[in-house]
Amino acid sequence: MTGQNILVADDDAAIRTVLNQALTRQGYAVRSTGNATTLWRWITDGEGDLVITDVIMPDENAFDLLPRIKKLRPELPVIVMSAQNTIMTAITATERGAYEYIPKPFDLNELNAVVARALDHMNRKTRSADVDGDGERLPLIGRSPAMQEVYRVMARLMQTELTVMISGESGTGKELAARALHDYGKRRNGPFVALNMAAIPRELIEAELFGYEKGAFTGAQMRRAGKFEQAEGGTLFLDEIGDMPMEAQTRLLRVLQEGEFSRVGGTSTVKANVRIVAATHRDLRRHISQGLFREDLFYRLNVVPVRLPPLRERIEDVGDLVRHFLGDAVEQGLPEKQFEPEAVERLKLHRWPGNVRELENTVRRLVALHGDDVIDVAMVETEFADVSGQDDGVRSGYDLSEYAETYLADYFALHGGELPPPGLYNRVLAQIEVPLINAALVATSGNQIKAAELLGINRNTLRKKIRYHDISVVRGMPMPSDLDPAGQLSGE
Repeated sequence: MTGQNILVADDDAAIRTVLNQALTRQGYAVRSTGNATTLWRWITDGEGDLVITDVIMPDENAFDLLPRIKKLRPELPVIVMSAQNTIMTAITATERGAYEYIPKPFDLNELNAVVARALDHMNRKTRSADVDGDGERLPLIGRSPAMQEVYRVMARLMQTELTVMISGESGTGKELAARALHDYGKRRNGPFVALNMAAIPRELIEAELFGYEKGAFTGAQMRRAGKFEQAEGGTLFLDEIGDMPMEAQTRLLRVLQEGEFSRVGGTSTVKANVRIVAATHRDLRRHISQGLFREDLFYRLNVVPVRLPPLRERIEDVGDLVRHFLGDAVEQGLPEKQFEPEAVERLKLHRWPGNVRELENTVRRLVALHGDDVIDVAMVETEFADVSGQDDGVRSGYDLSEYAETYLADYFALHGGELPPPGLYNRVLAQIEVPLINAALVATSGNQIKAAELLGINRNTLRKKIRYHDISVVRGMPMPSDLDPAGQLSGE
């Protein structure tokens, strides 16, 4: 909608210029400032239909300004931007009443879409809560785009009672996500109770969930409360819900429909006042087609789906995770250590089938088993060789390592098997870098973020290399046979 006024506050002049130009092209009138004082004056004067503000400004934090804005003009939507891309930033932005949180660096198309939505729903009132996350331990770690999406979804769910289904591979942190929904939600003062379906004998799951009366079965010598009663007023986390037997699924469905249940061996009903968060690493839709999971229960549980990405889809988070686990190790009585940058880069090349849990265990072992204060790349290589019995190579997906090996074989064949002049590493790297980047871009359909993840390098580094080598996405992947003896693409 054109003709509407947007107020922009950011102490970075370049960002103000980019936003001014982008929003003006969309037909909006824009006023921008580098401080919170001017922004607040405009707001108190009744200016603006929408606010876009950075969190950190020279004179005031936007999180401190947000409650005043919501009190004075509750209908005014505020979009918060921040380079401090953690789940606490997303949570705090939502708690303080922001319409949306956008991490930096931001995508202009995404920003334009959020602006349009915010202006279309200008009369919608957002929450305002006096919750300060400063100094609190982060329940989830990572600043990658994949985790930013998780944070945004979870932040919207904190103050709701909606049932949530968390999916993700083993080791991605599903219980941590469930705890975050509880600890920062409306039921934070109630209990958080977890039950792993895969860890309980199938014949005992109903008794664990719903409790039992004295004499209900052999060994039931007294009444016992189940997980539903233990979680009264709080959150019940049902992990590995795909392993729940059909009989228990039927009883769980009744609880979700009626809000009450009976203990095993009992006749009286018990009211259930709990929020359900379920999790699974299985494909429940396939389970449904195989007759292993009730379709009606799936839709009751899958009200809001949250997918936690595997570590290979957020490989840029490895550095943050390593620093976090090093801090954990110190708290657990292990010596304080550091990882050299090359060691962290080597960690990023691992396939991580066990995801974040595997990384945590790897860091703990390296800290415990090596006496040096700094963990170097050789120690990491030894760790992987010890665990797997052989070098694990680079991350899977598209196997560029095989492509690289084929290229090198052709290179040495073209040179008669002889080594080139001194400077082998840089010479071979320079010649293989272009086709590898091309291969990654083709494999990811030109998506530079995914290509950078595939290559295991920072996306800004990839962009610099693309500009330096003047690389463009091609239809086919350049193969070693396309290279002349000098290592250049034939036909150039």
